[in-house]
Amino acid sequence: QVQLVESGGGLVQAGGSLKLSCAFSGGTFRHYAMGWFRQAPGKAREFVAAVSWTGGNTYYADSVKDRFTISRDNAKNTVYLQMSNLKPEDTAVYYCAAREGPSSEDVGRYDSWGRGTQVTVSS
Repeated sequence: QVQLVESGGGLVQAGGSLKLSCAFSGGTFRHYAMGWFRQAPGKAREFVAAVSWTGGNTYYADSVKDRFTISRDNAKNTVYLQMSNLKPEDTAVYYCAAREGPSSEDVGRYDSWGRGTQVTVSS
């Protein structure tokens, strides 16, 4: 059974940076596409970024493009989300997700989810 554990969230001022990590266990990491999603209070969970099995293909929501970078280290079974130039509207709980198949922006296509890490951006 795949398990995902996020870390790296916290409180940061607008314009600052944070790097989230997600540790994967319970499966063959290189067989899984990985994604980051976020959910703000009162809002639906939304796609942030995704990376393919090999790390060669990445996808981003328009709202984070050019500010966030997703990457993976298949030797460490870890996926990262480097967030820069953070804005108050980036405040949310950030979730890591895995699917045994191609990358997707669709929340419903992911099989496994972490518990999330809180990111708060102050103005």
